[in-house]
Amino acid sequence: MARAFPSAVIENLRPLSDGGRYPVKRIVEDDLAVEADVFKDGHDIVAAALKWRLVGQPRWHETAMSFIDNDRWRGICSLNEIGVYEYTVEAWTDTFRSWRDEFTKKFEAGISDLTAETLEGAALIEAAGKRAHVADDSARLCELSESIRRADHAQINNIVHSGELEVLMATYPDRSWATQYAPPPRVIVERKEAQIAAWYEFFPRSAEGRGDRGSTFRDCLPRVDDARAMGFNVIYFPPIHPIGHTNRKGRNNSVTAKPGDPGVPWAIGSKAGGHKAVEPALGTLEDFDWLQREVRKRGMEIALDFAINCSPDHPYVREHPDWFYQRPDGSIKFAENPPKKYEDIFPLNFRCEKWPELWAEMVSIVLFWAEHGVRTFRVDNPHTKPVVFWEYLIARVREKYLDTVFLAEAFTRPKMMKELAKAGFTQSYTYFTWRNTKQELTEYLTELTQTEMRQYFHGNLWPNTPDILPFFLQDGGRPAFIVRAVLAATLSPVYGIYSGYELCENEALPGREEYLDSEKYQFKERDWNAPGNIKDWITRLNQIRRTNRALHFYDNLRFYHADNDSVLFYGKMTAARDNIILIVVNLDPHRKQHSFIDVPVDQFASIEGDTYQMHDLVTGERYIWHGRRNYVELDPEIQPAHIFRVRRWIEGDRFA
Repeated sequence: MARAFPSAVIENLRPLSDGGRYPVKRIVEDDLAVEADVFKDGHDIVAAALKWRLVGQPRWHETAMSFIDNDRWRGICSLNEIGVYEYTVEAWTDTFRSWRDEFTKKFEAGISDLTAETLEGAALIEAAGKRAHVADDSARLCELSESIRRADHAQINNIVHSGELEVLMATYPDRSWATQYAPPPRVIVERKEAQIAAWYEFFPRSAEGRGDRGSTFRDCLPRVDDARAMGFNVIYFPPIHPIGHTNRKGRNNSVTAKPGDPGVPWAIGSKAGGHKAVEPALGTLEDFDWLQREVRKRGMEIALDFAINCSPDHPYVREHPDWFYQRPDGSIKFAENPPKKYEDIFPLNFRCEKWPELWAEMVSIVLFWAEHGVRTFRVDNPHTKPVVFWEYLIARVREKYLDTVFLAEAFTRPKMMKELAKAGFTQSYTYFTWRNTKQELTEYLTELTQTEMRQYFHGNLWPNTPDILPFFLQDGGRPAFIVRAVLAATLSPVYGIYSGYELCENEALPGREEYLDSEKYQFKERDWNAPGNIKDWITRLNQIRRTNRALHFYDNLRFYHADNDSVLFYGKMTAARDNIILIVVNLDPHRKQHSFIDVPVDQFASIEGDTYQMHDLVTGERYIWHGRRNYVELDPEIQPAHIFRVRRWIEGDRFA
């Protein structure tokens, strides 16, 4: 009769996202630590193994799990390829160790007749010999089985506790009654740039910083090289597609465009084409391909904006009017976010009758640009489309291009932001942009990096965007820009800035978090080396990020105590403690602040009275500190933050 029931209980498996409905996320070469409760009826000893494989492969890899406590087990595996893995836990009765435990107890109790027990043990070892697929192992197990049959009780006890036999029996266990956790959860493994990247956003048409005319793709290399010199490795372009003429917006979002106004790049589509074409004023598709190659030569990549917006002039309006929202009078509804109106944009209806056709077309757009070398997409307003659509699109793109990265630009309700991340988005915009106080930053970043969110939600921190000029930057001047750059660059291994940030641009529309004379609506005149810029700070920050491994991890962020509420103290450390970074930031851009801070000396193998060196990676200065409690003073006009590398005292009067 078939064995139709499980022999062990496996539950409370972690990590698990929504009970296994969605995969968790890791970066290539990461470890995946899996824990589960494993137990069974009776007093038998249980064994467990962690198993994993790329989806579609027939053979499982596995490693033994270790018992922690109270029926909790843990196993760790390494994920060395990009792709989708599945993992599970398998458990079984360890018949040999259960028998050995029973035999030893009876022997030590002085029971004289252990004939039956001896025969049982010999049979178990003989059966393992038959399971062994290595001839030498099989022969040795059979030999040990015979030795037990002939030996006295003391000799048997010695044999069964030998390291040799224990290894052999663990190698060839009886797993005929094994139980496996099902269905196996999945983990998406992505390339390193999915977690470690510095983004720089600029409008190609403003690359030269001229206010009288636009730039082309061929004019972008100086801006790319400047971003590279500052340490950025992802160049993010807003939409590069043809811009519509109907209802084109003018300067400062005027509903009437004047001759020469370039229009809003997010109003996509004209006689020149739609989402698979480029704006003629920028050049040709061949020009874009040239720029793409030049960026790649510099060790960088281009990220494109995937904005599912259509101007009234988009070819879809003529060819597929049923893809749009229809009004009762037969006209197409333009986009609105009351009280805002977007007369130059028609939103697509992802629940229209011909939705399969529409969804397939959207996939084809991303694949088109992927075929032109783009592997990173910032997705505009994904929260206004069905989540299941994103599951569909991302899965199909990754079937062909496993290394594709998707960034969700969804400043919306928390649960929707989480759901989009679970559905497949690699990275997500966050509320960091509006978290300014010590309490806000501590609570929010702890939620992102220390709760279950860390399994699926990777925050890409942006202090500004073309749509958002926070009041903190408007009011705080140059020190505020430095403070927010330090926070973004060190709180998460992936962050970005929108161009003009390095120039501390902070002129806003009165009472609003929007740029005055925004380049969304016009050509932007700039001096890229204007006095007062913070390019040196940004360059140093990115250099510190590159050369300190502790800053490459997402979930190793910890906050520590500082007496002053205007001083934020946090750090990141590698597991081996060979790279320890502690950051102290003055959150007040207007006033000098000082504080005593409690250095977590216990976390880097020091004790209260130990001496250690604090190497300020920003200035190069070195300080000798002792014990836990120390003093800092931060002047926003001179140095609003310390980024310390801790160097511990070792023999030979030196620090490591």
